[in-house]
Amino acid sequence: MSLEIRYANHPEDSKHYTTEELRKHYLIEKLFVENEATLVYSHVDRIIAGGIMPVEKEIKLGAGKELGVSYFFERREAGIINIGGKGKVTLDSKEYILNNGDGLYIGMGCKDVKFESEDINNPAKLYFNSSPAHKAYPTRIITLEQANKVRLGEKENLNVRTINQYVHPAVCESCQLVMGMTILDPGSVWNTMPCHTHERRMEVYMYFNMDEESRVFHLMGQPQETRHVVMSNEQAIISPSWSIHSGVGTSNYTFIWGMCGENIEFTDMDHVNMKDMK
Repeated sequence: MSLEIRYANHPEDSKHYTTEELRKHYLIEKLFVENEATLVYSHVDRIIAGGIMPVEKEIKLGAGKELGVSYFFERREAGIINIGGKGKVTLDSKEYILNNGDGLYIGMGCKDVKFESEDINNPAKLYFNSSPAHKAYPTRIITLEQANKVRLGEKENLNVRTINQYVHPAVCESCQLVMGMTILDPGSVWNTMPCHTHERRMEVYMYFNMDEESRVFHLMGQPQETRHVVMSNEQAIISPSWSIHSGVGTSNYTFIWGMCGENIEFTDMDHVNMKDMK
C-alpha cells in the first residue's frame, strides 16, 4: 500500500498557482496500478482517496505511521465502487463479491482487510474513499440497482444525468462519508452546473468511462476566481470546501463523487448564481 500525503491549501494561495502547481496539489493522476493500493491522504477533512487493483495476488490494507492507529479501520469508515471486473473483498474472514458497478460500505472496526480479483485478464478496479468515523455502522453491499436514483438536467443544457447515491442516508447509514456515481446520458457533457460550494464538506471527483482521446475540463476555485484542470480517464481531483467542482467533457462520461465533513446532508449546498461566476 502506498499512501501519499497532500496538505490543505488556502484559496488565496491557490489563486497564484500555475497549471503544474494546480495539478500537483489537487489532481490524482494515477489511481490504478497493478497489484497495488494507490491512496492519497488529504488533510482536507482527512479523506483518503485512491484505487486498489489486485491482479495476480491479493492486496492487504494496513495502517502505517501516517494514520497513527493499529489497523486501518480502527477509527475510519470507507466506501468502494468497483469499475472493473469481478472482485472480492474479505473483511475479518467474511467475503463480499463486487461485480462491475457494485458498491461496498465498510464500517469502522474491521481489522483484517484484503482485496482480490477473480480474473487476472479482467481485474477489479476498486475506487476507494475513506473518512474518519466515530461509530460502527453495518458493512453492506450496495448494487447499482439498489442505489437511490435522482434524475437531473435538460437536453437543451447538455447535462442530462442520473445521480446514483450509494453511501447516502436514503440507502446506507454512515458517520460522515457520502458517496455515489453520476452517469451522463449520451450527448450530455456538463456536470454540476449551475455549480455550488459547501463550506461544511469537501469532495473528491473521479472521472472514468472515457476513451483515450476524451478529456474533462474540471472547474475549480472560488466562484469569482475559477481555474480549470484538464483530466483524462480514471483520474481524481480533490475539491476543498471553498471550491466549486464542476466540469465539461469532450464526450459523455461517468464520475464517482465522495464527500466528508460536518454532515451527510446531500442537499446542503451553497448555490452559485451564473452571473456571479468569473
